Amino acid sequence: MSGPSLPEHSPTPAQPASGGVLSWIDRRLPVISGFRKEYIDFLMPANLNALWNFGAILTAVLVLMLATGIFLAMNYTPTAGGAFASVEMIERQLPGGWMLRAMHMTGASLFMAALYIHLFRGLYYGSYKQPREILWLSGLGLLLMVMVTAFAGYVLPWGQMSYWGADVAGKAVGAVPGIGPTLEHIMEGSDTLGDIFIHRFFVLHFVMAFAIVAVVGLHVAALHVSGPNNPSGRPVPAKESVPFHPYYTTKDLTGLVLFALVFVALAFLWPDLLSEPENYRPANPMHTPADIEPEWYFLPFYGLLQSVPSKFGGLLAAAGSILILFVVPWLDRSPIRSARERPACRMGMAGLVIAFVMMGLVGRHHAEGGWMIAGRIAALYYFSYFLVLLPLCARREMRQPTA
Repeated sequence: MSGPSLPEHSPTPAQPASGGVLSWIDRRLPVISGFRKEYIDFLMPANLNALWNFGAILTAVLVLMLATGIFLAMNYTPTAGGAFASVEMIERQLPGGWMLRAMHMTGASLFMAALYIHLFRGLYYGSYKQPREILWLSGLGLLLMVMVTAFAGYVLPWGQMSYWGADVAGKAVGAVPGIGPTLEHIMEGSDTLGDIFIHRFFVLHFVMAFAIVAVVGLHVAALHVSGPNNPSGRPVPAKESVPFHPYYTTKDLTGLVLFALVFVALAFLWPDLLSEPENYRPANPMHTPADIEPEWYFLPFYGLLQSVPSKFGGLLAAAGSILILFVVPWLDRSPIRSARERPACRMGMAGLVIAFVMMGLVGRHHAEGGWMIAGRIAALYYFSYFLVLLPLCARREMRQPTA
């Protein structure tokens, strides 16, 4: 005598074969078939180039940063008196601690480098246009979160550059008219940089790392809803698409291996390229370093901060250089996506990269002498690209007859 039978489901390619524990779980909670549908069988344009590898690279480095960061946090002391000593203990006494910190520091720099390339790819190929606005905005939200997390992590070793970098940031926030002093006090917690400040930034650094993971999930979900862009910028029919596995898993793994070689070389052979020697000295409020500068990935914004005569004006320029990216989908209304088919924008994009690098060099040289003029020209071009060139190109292209 047979008992009541379960409702039958017609098999689909996204479902595993009937029978077995995995099939039993999937019929009640379809995570396995969902993963297969959204990742293994997910159709991708066949013409994606190497710039599309950086999404996978960013994911891998994020996992590495979380893993190494958790172990570092277990041995870190978030106080002004103990922070630098705990970092030294991690590097000199904790088994494998030097390697964990080298991987974490190198990961931070290369994560920002990969993120900038990922952002450039989106700008160049028009990945911010309809229907991918949410994908673009969530990515920019991630950029802001990563920058906050990176700055908080830069402060935690409490070396000379950590202390004075935090001091410069605090004074910049304090320059905001009206609410500046209040914001500075909220940021620092007291009249001097010390235990409260370090503890707040340690918590901020730790919590933001896991918040980034959540927003990455939103970012990936937005990608799967709107679909990936491609170098041509045109919709790709199904016959010109391939499943993500094995084509793009193989491609991404190849990119990860090449990236890993660069990572290992920087972490273990040339670590001084990504570290600041002054930060290997404990913080000393009574001794100001000759050259106060942030990590390389913040130098363009530091250059903007220094190129404007007033502190508040420099803060507005630095913040505006990121915030302006949030309105790019509405500044560029052209029906043509990819800069490969937009000669004026392609040339303008080359100038934008040069201007961004120039602002970084200005920050490196502290906007002194001719660097001040170069910084202002680069800043003027940077904002003109988004506020003038993109809208003009879009207006001209919208008047052109479509093929």
